[in-house]
Amino acid sequence: MSTSDARVRRPRTEGDGRARRGPTMGDVAERAGVSRTTVSFVLNDRADAGIPDETRRRVIDAAAALGYRPNAGARALAARRSDWYGIVTEIVTAPFAVDVIKGAQDRALEQGKFLLIASSESEVATEAAGIEKLLEQRIEGLLYAATWHRAVHVPDIVREVPAVLVNCFDADGSLPAVVPDEVGGGRRATQRLLDAGHTRIGLVTLDPAIPASVGRRQGYEEALDAAGIPVDTSLVVAGDATADGGYSAASELLDRADRPTAIFCGNDRMAMGAYDAIKERGLTIPGDVAVVGFDNQELIAAYLRPRLTTVALPFQEMGARGVDMLAALTAGQSIGTEIVTIDCPLLERSSV
Repeated sequence: MSTSDARVRRPRTEGDGRARRGPTMGDVAERAGVSRTTVSFVLNDRADAGIPDETRRRVIDAAAALGYRPNAGARALAARRSDWYGIVTEIVTAPFAVDVIKGAQDRALEQGKFLLIASSESEVATEAAGIEKLLEQRIEGLLYAATWHRAVHVPDIVREVPAVLVNCFDADGSLPAVVPDEVGGGRRATQRLLDAGHTRIGLVTLDPAIPASVGRRQGYEEALDAAGIPVDTSLVVAGDATADGGYSAASELLDRADRPTAIFCGNDRMAMGAYDAIKERGLTIPGDVAVVGFDNQELIAAYLRPRLTTVALPFQEMGARGVDMLAALTAGQSIGTEIVTIDCPLLERSSV
């Protein structure tokens, strides 16, 4: 067939030549005066969503007036048969990102599922766009992962599919989450120092307002209390999560006449700074001062000399457990809005 005989179908265009797009779910939401989530629930006939009849009618009328028709992908999304899970995260380029993603991907593959990844880069607009793209790919469920353990406010569209938060928790308490056991990790780090015979143990803390700092300090105090050792708050010094902060905090502890014989640092970067403060004073590790860190940042903990004994954050395990929770939700099981904690193991090296 010659090109002159071929008939090419071209998309209808607006007056300026641009292709005319069909109405979207967002257009229906705007016309009906409701959220996009409400439109999704109504058009996917979610009987469990508790949408009032009047609102349902308004959405249906708006969709009819605009000529909106759910495409095949949307119907598959409603049926939850795509075999894809999504993960939206700000941590794609962070040190621990590969562990969260690997844990989630490996567990998803065990279940015959695949993982789609969207980076949010900590930007609200980018995050919303990433979630939207994942929904367009008909994901069955969504993992929402954070760089550091904290409360988050998730976009409403997250709730269009089963969702689980990883290394963070919903500030409104409406979504299930999986987080590290900060208290248990702090207790384990302190107990290791107690088992080595130390009774005067300093603590270099993170920002006192964040869950990691609160939990790790609680674990430290619980371990001391269980050993019958009164907590000396003068041995607790803030280190602001940096190597410089760890150096300053450790220096303050070591310059005391009654200096501690061991220091538990709230993260490995502060432990690196504490190493400098200890060695600068002609002291040895662990002969004069023992040190335990937290996080297991491989580029720090394994390459300090002596190598750093530290508590590991369970990123792979959190990713895997998040997928398990998604699988339960997509199977119609109710897991409520529970926050599951994952054990933080101690990695023994040479600093105690």
